[in-house]
Amino acid sequence: MITLLSKLFIKRHEEYADPAVRRAYGVLCGAVGIFLNVLLFIGKFIAGTLASSVSVTADAFNNLSDAGSSVVTLIGFRLAGAKPDPEHPYGHGRIEYISGLIVAMVIILMGAELMISSVERIIKPEPSEFSWLGVGILTTSILVKAYMFFYNRRTAKKIDSVAMKATATDSLTDCIATGVALLTLFLSRFCDLHVDGWGGAIVSLFVLYSGFSAAKETISPLLGQPPTKELVDEIEAVVTAHEGVLGIHDLMVHDYGPGRMIMSLHAEVPSEGNVLELHDMIDNIERELKHRFNCEAVVHMDPVQSNDENVIRLKAEMTEILSSVSSDLKLHDFRVVTGPTHTNLIFDVVVPYKCEKSFEDISKAVNEALSKKTDGRYFAVIDFDREFVSQEDT
Repeated sequence: MITLLSKLFIKRHEEYADPAVRRAYGVLCGAVGIFLNVLLFIGKFIAGTLASSVSVTADAFNNLSDAGSSVVTLIGFRLAGAKPDPEHPYGHGRIEYISGLIVAMVIILMGAELMISSVERIIKPEPSEFSWLGVGILTTSILVKAYMFFYNRRTAKKIDSVAMKATATDSLTDCIATGVALLTLFLSRFCDLHVDGWGGAIVSLFVLYSGFSAAKETISPLLGQPPTKELVDEIEAVVTAHEGVLGIHDLMVHDYGPGRMIMSLHAEVPSEGNVLELHDMIDNIERELKHRFNCEAVVHMDPVQSNDENVIRLKAEMTEILSSVSSDLKLHDFRVVTGPTHTNLIFDVVVPYKCEKSFEDISKAVNEALSKKTDGRYFAVIDFDREFVSQEDT
């Protein structure tokens, strides 16, 4: 249905990276979610009332909260598309994350309320009335929620939306929760087990899990999370494809909402190259990144000595020393400054967050090893950086 509706109502519906197309998909899926969840609420509420089942009624109100969540998601996608203004020069894209967080809070609140009502039923159990109408409604609900899970997950992948991913997870959780409610009806009818309260408690746990999972998905980009490994590899491939680039480091990607990135990086270039030609290449790289990733890109040009045999030898020795201190350390921007009494080896060291050694300990260990190896003729001047890792490395 979503595929058909997208073809009918979304222009250029296959251009998923286009911000306007992303918003259109978000609004469409939100509207369909509202419609289906309201229908499910009405059906389950009737079934729960007829069966005097707190687990079924709890599941009904879970669907009502889902409808409210779809409203918030829909509004969030609409507001996220607002153009940049003087107060928000980077746009309003993070509103999509905020709307997802609101949805998560609503789900958590609903789960807590359902847990309270379920505990009350556990303390004072009451028999549930079995009806095939209720069974039919709950079975239909499972099928509908399964459909919602698949179309939300598929859409989330297409437009790369954490809000849609959270909605898909919520739909899958609803399938399980409704299955539990259906099981309690059969146990009450055929096994004379009054476990309705326990079933409601299990449903509420699924609702709470869904809420916390959704909150985690939306809080991370709001706080600032690293880019995906795929994005890092793609950026590196674009930059290093230019013949004059020897390597890159200090890549940083700032996310201001889907389709609104600002990235910066350092590109190493040969120091003996023509400055004007290298600068022209850097300009071309920035334009290519901007076109490829729909972002603002800033590339800093780092000249490195690539043909000096002495520099190459010293860099290799320093790399070996760093590896002996910790295998996770990496260096870049290596320079050699020779003086009358000693020579400074100036470079940056990238230290991952998982490294237990302090900057002072690393500097001390490196200079001690360097002094032993060179009889005190060389001194390491180190500028430390933290590793800006991808999500798969965290």
